[in-house]
Amino acid sequence: MTEEPFADYRRRVSYACDPGRSLGRAHAEAPSRTRTPFARDRDRVIHTSAFRRLKEKTQVFVAHEGDHFRTRLTHSLEVAQIARSLARALGLDDDLAEAVALAHDLGHPPFGHAGEEELDICMAPFGGFDHNVQTLRVVIELERRYADFAGLNLTWESLEGIIKHNGPVTDRLSRPSWRAVKDFNAGYDLRLNTFASAEAQVAAISDDIAYNNHDVDDGWQAGLFHFEELIHVPLIGPILNALKAERPELDERLVRLEGVRRMIGVMIDDVLEQTRRNAADAGVGSAEDVRMMGRTLVTFTPEMSEDLARLRQFLHQRMYRHYRVNRSRSQARRILAEMFRLFLAEPEVLPTEWFDRAHGLDEAGRARVVCDYIAGMTDRFAIEEHKRLFNLEIWN
Repeated sequence: MTEEPFADYRRRVSYACDPGRSLGRAHAEAPSRTRTPFARDRDRVIHTSAFRRLKEKTQVFVAHEGDHFRTRLTHSLEVAQIARSLARALGLDDDLAEAVALAHDLGHPPFGHAGEEELDICMAPFGGFDHNVQTLRVVIELERRYADFAGLNLTWESLEGIIKHNGPVTDRLSRPSWRAVKDFNAGYDLRLNTFASAEAQVAAISDDIAYNNHDVDDGWQAGLFHFEELIHVPLIGPILNALKAERPELDERLVRLEGVRRMIGVMIDDVLEQTRRNAADAGVGSAEDVRMMGRTLVTFTPEMSEDLARLRQFLHQRMYRHYRVNRSRSQARRILAEMFRLFLAEPEVLPTEWFDRAHGLDEAGRARVVCDYIAGMTDRFAIEEHKRLFNLEIWN
């Protein structure tokens, strides 16, 4: 008996991606009887080793600095929750939005942007490093968990969303660090010159909503700034002032949590209003219309974008460049640089699996294997591996 694909009867707008009309996978597979293709993609991302390792990768604070601060994993889950809610409210495919949201940070190395910057420096003679490209490589090559193919064999729509959720990327293809994308695209065209689906755009703006709100939460909780300063910052300030007037009995902890919760709600409402207006003004009637629109469909209002820019400026000054964060960044960069140099010079000290991958390759090939090994580390594992390699009191 021929297996019938899972039928999905949710009501969607005309410009939503239809899982029943997916462009498919690079390697043909029998359909699932219980899940749409996009739901299957979401589940495959969740089951990856790369996704599990996000639990101890830096968002802003190094993972060992406290149990209550966001990590890449908790951030990705929060992005996915916002993306799913936004997509459902807009009548889009929430499984696809969630799949892209869950996958968007898979390529991040340990120690956040400091780790990415240091690996890019280390890899400068060998093609550079970009976490977006690394994310694509994770899902098309580096994850090895299926008998019939490398990677996850995600649908065309998920791959498209992963690599261009922020818009067309053809201007980046000349960069050495984007060589893997260019090579993959030559055999499996992701139409890198167009915008991505509305679902992928929802995932991208959900990332903005999540990290701006939760960086306020984490920075406040860490004592890098306080209520008296935030009440003068656009967006969060009016919310906190209103909250304090309504509920003067609340302690600072509840003011912080309630304020962030309300700010998320305000930003979501703003996106819904502006996106519906954008769709009506542009007359989009299909997913292809969204791709060919020539501009982003899913956006904030201009007023919200201005307020967010000022909020980010505050966070940059008071959080991202705070001396405590700078010290962690400095330590992280030294750890990765020293390990990279050692592994490249002495590949025989790599774990067996990684040495086997590097064996017989030229220097550029070995460097990429070393980079892949380091990029996959958690913060904690990188710190411990560095100790094993450079602390003379530890022998193994």
